[in-house]
Amino acid sequence: MNKRQKIILTDFTTVIVVTIIAVLAMINFKDWLNRSEAMRAMQHLGQIVLQYKKNYGSVPPESYVVGIKEQLQGYVRLGDLKYRARWLDFDSPPDEILAYTEKTYRSLVVGKGFVVLRLGGRVEWLQPTEFKTLLAQQQNPEEVEMTRK
Repeated sequence: MNKRQKIILTDFTTVIVVTIIAVLAMINFKDWLNRSEAMRAMQHLGQIVLQYKKNYGSVPPESYVVGIKEQLQGYVRLGDLKYRARWLDFDSPPDEILAYTEKTYRSLVVGKGFVVLRLGGRVEWLQPTEFKTLLAQQQNPEEVEMTRK
């Protein structure tokens, strides 16, 4: 192989490697951005729920939250929202899970997890094992039976 062929092969390899790195970076960035948008949407929903709770003394019913979600068309990243208000008591602690949605991303950075809204208004990202353990601790037998159906 002569010198010119080696230079062309080296340049070609460099372009391929840089392109692959750029594509992977864009996929990771897109998934990170989608996750942060889902969390922002959940925070917005949390603010609405806390305002309702402040005005009426309890969290809103599920029908109210579904109506709010439909009004928030810009927040489509919430996905399949699970709302647990019917299973909470008036004396439930602020760290109780009020709403959650499962998210699955293809990136190496984000992966699969849950966007969780706590009763106190805090929004967080939980890994599947951590979430399932926490939810199992907070669920009563009737809720477990209803969610299986």
